[in-house]
Amino acid sequence: MRASGASQPARLRYEARVSGAPPPPLKVLTFLNSFHPGGVERVALRMNAQWRAMGISAPVYIGRDEGSARDAAAGADVRIIPGDPSAARAQGIRWMVRHLPGIVRAEAPDILFCAGNTYTAVAAAVKLALGRACPPVLVKISNDLERRDMGPLLRLGYHRWVALQGQLLDHFIAMAPAMVPEMEARLGVPAARISVVNDPVLRAEELAALATLRQRAPHHAGGRRFLAIGRLAPQKNFPLLLEAFAKMAAAEDRLKLLGDGPERDMLQARAAALGIADRLSMPGHVGDLKPWLADADIFVMSSDYEGVPAVVIEAIAAQLAMVVTDCSVSMRDLLGQGRFGALVPVRDAAALAAAMGAAPRGQPDPAAATDHARQFTLEAGADAYLAVMRQLVAARAARAR
Repeated sequence: MRASGASQPARLRYEARVSGAPPPPLKVLTFLNSFHPGGVERVALRMNAQWRAMGISAPVYIGRDEGSARDAAAGADVRIIPGDPSAARAQGIRWMVRHLPGIVRAEAPDILFCAGNTYTAVAAAVKLALGRACPPVLVKISNDLERRDMGPLLRLGYHRWVALQGQLLDHFIAMAPAMVPEMEARLGVPAARISVVNDPVLRAEELAALATLRQRAPHHAGGRRFLAIGRLAPQKNFPLLLEAFAKMAAAEDRLKLLGDGPERDMLQARAAALGIADRLSMPGHVGDLKPWLADADIFVMSSDYEGVPAVVIEAIAAQLAMVVTDCSVSMRDLLGQGRFGALVPVRDAAALAAAMGAAPRGQPDPAAATDHARQFTLEAGADAYLAVMRQLVAARAARAR
């Protein structure tokens, strides 16, 4: 007897697989909070556009029609959750929890894709609301699960919440092999429920363009140009970066900090207090990173914790020298075990300053940097995600027979 929780499309896919016929195309539903800039949102929108170009039905439901990162949505099937915009702003994630179960019922996707573990509360709510009628939920773990930045009680509560995700949600994506042991331990799931897929950061043509970006840029004389990119929020620890820059920077060195967020005023005041305001530029969020990467010599990341930050791959592809805090279990892999940049302890201004002072102007081995970045193309990642999704759909259909 077939279980009522399996959708008709899922059964058809199973039957096609066992008969050898081509399976019907997948339908993948992704949900995001808004167009506010962030690596999770940017990669998700671009990957959904790639799926759509491959013939996959891939609607992306957005909770709030606001934010400056709409450029990343080009080609994606973006749909704004209907309703009162003021209520969506006021309720935030609660707005999505309230409306998404009904949308999933109506859309009947084969897979519900949770593009980052910042969204797992929504995924868990949909799973609980729909029960056996919920499609398999695939979760990309986009951020650190240890969270050593938290106090003991808050960290304990967070770890319990992560373990609950492992019980509720179906399958998880690790963005680097080094993430798997941490995910097994914290989520409490076996390795069979974890797949490794490199984060699909770049299109193949973008990788080729980034590889020659600095060669085509006008040469600038004088001091070195440092670049940092990220939301101006506590996780990124930009005060540490300003302190490190003040410790080591020569008079002609310059620091550009791209991004926006709640700490802008504080960071500007901190730069003034450190005496580096005239050497710091904060242009805000920018849609196209290429001109800024072309103008830089050294990329710096000062975060307390990260998952697999896409911007690190983009900076390596653009041939920038790298100075990064040890803010993720994946960071050593991303830096090629130190081949493509320096790794320093988190929250250590002296170590960060020393590494920034010693950094060269650009990647010493450009060809190797390009080869390394080639692992993270959108084309390869989109295919790998679909392979995992098809396995989940087939397994669910098999259980329903």
